[in-house]
Amino acid sequence: MPDTAAGEVLADVHRGVGRILLNRPKALNALTTDMVAAIDRALASWEQAPLSAVVLASTSTKAFCAGGDIRTIREHSLAGDVEASERFFASEYRLNARIAGYPVPVVSLIDGLCMGGGLGLSVHGGFRVVTECAVLAMPETGIGFFPDIGASYFLPTLPGAIGMYLGLTGQRIDAADALYAGLATHFVPSDQLDTVGEALADSPDEPVDVVLNRLAGRSPVAQSRLAEVRGDVDWAFGAPTLGEIDKRLRQRDTPWAAAALGALESASPQSLEITHALLARGRQRTLRECLEAELALTRTTIRTPDFLEGVRAALVDRDRAPTWQRASLGGRTMPSVL
Repeated sequence: MPDTAAGEVLADVHRGVGRILLNRPKALNALTTDMVAAIDRALASWEQAPLSAVVLASTSTKAFCAGGDIRTIREHSLAGDVEASERFFASEYRLNARIAGYPVPVVSLIDGLCMGGGLGLSVHGGFRVVTECAVLAMPETGIGFFPDIGASYFLPTLPGAIGMYLGLTGQRIDAADALYAGLATHFVPSDQLDTVGEALADSPDEPVDVVLNRLAGRSPVAQSRLAEVRGDVDWAFGAPTLGEIDKRLRQRDTPWAAAALGALESASPQSLEITHALLARGRQRTLRECLEAELALTRTTIRTPDFLEGVRAALVDRDRAPTWQRASLGGRTMPSVL
């Protein structure tokens, strides 16, 4: 199969295993509309093929995928090009749904950064392999957006209040935490990652889980820092309101609570309110319903001052000093899709 998206997505079939490589290293594989379309076309073309598995990986050790190309979305918003943004999100969410319902196992190899849209590519598949270099996060509240790509479906399924904690704070987690939380399913050392595709091809009749377990190094899950603070995570972020979450964190005089408070205080108040409501509702929705609600929210959110300012501060000027429209929580009517 020829290279697609100007070589930014490489796709072929090797010994009964579909292979999709993200190849936009300078942008940490940030997804464009063309890249999403190329991945979707490859998967669609293989749906009737006799494959044993599909492997999603990166040509770069720095990142699996740092998310969607949000800078471009901001440019579309400033230019008033609503249709371009709509195309991106609609095609990205269709791809998320395709991966979730794919007829053969989808195995993502996460080495380096995996954020936002990168989690959309990986978490909806059955197998997420992480290395010791993996870093996962949903950092959207820090840029005036909200956890999308089906995050309102998968974050609420994580144990206790871990999903609410990760969604609101944008906290980065390592391989140990990802395995503990269930965002990752297997650990393979980075120097063994290239062997996964061949191992799957060598054993097409064996369960993918068995093949991956054979390759796995000693799991780092016992070193999970998230596990160490799990009681506080569940107590604070299991509170029914943002105000109560804030109150409970202030009652905990610990480095973890101080860091969590700092993350909330630096995030967009608008984004925190949308995210809290979205995740609370997501527990009772199907993936398709969550994606539909998220798509409806993108149409309004990407035109708000907080989104334009948050992306400016994080990705354009990189001063990391956004000025949010409101300095505190409260006083906002939630969109009807919530």
